Amino acid sequence: MVQRLPERAEYGRDTINSILDEALICHVGITSPDGYPVVIPTIHARSGDTLYLHGSPASRLLRSMKTGDEICVTVTLLDGLVVARSAFHNSMNYRSVVVIGVPRVVDSPAEKLAALETVTDHVIPGRWAQSRLVTDKEIKGTLVIALELNEASAKVRGHGAVDDEADYDEPIWSGVIPIATVSGAPVSDDRLLPGVETPENIATYTRPGWPKTRY
Repeated sequence: MVQRLPERAEYGRDTINSILDEALICHVGITSPDGYPVVIPTIHARSGDTLYLHGSPASRLLRSMKTGDEICVTVTLLDGLVVARSAFHNSMNYRSVVVIGVPRVVDSPAEKLAALETVTDHVIPGRWAQSRLVTDKEIKGTLVIALELNEASAKVRGHGAVDDEADYDEPIWSGVIPIATVSGAPVSDDRLLPGVETPENIATYTRPGWPKTRY
């Protein structure tokens, strides 16, 4: 349950899923083997009601997820800076999700391969089919963690400033500065073979909620 500013809480799965699916990076909060809190950024991807995280089996922090302790995964999308008449009421428009649960290590080869495909296509839809097949060594060299979305909540703020009533008479500008992430034109690798064209999904890359313009 969202404790602070509960009026911004969203528990609908469609809202939670849309935020998870748009975000490219999540932050994972764990308790390290030494007993101190750690937050690490990583790539995530959702498949149905399961959130997948992946990294190197050699990562001490990712290995610590095998202990059976709860972890916390968060994602945040920033949509705008809210400029109020008073500094106290300055804010941000954002969409965020918090997922709490006990992770499990994906040992099934079939689920692990499917999870890696999900992660790849989460970042760039269709890229898995365009890539060479992964090797057994690469699969073994990747640790995949699964976290069920049983305990997940979202917080959303998407409106202008809310000032004290007396401040509306102040001659001070107030409003919202929109913030958006946009992709640039793809830059081909220097060792690209002659005649290799940029795939359509790369040339026109964008994500849900992103502007269609490029920088």
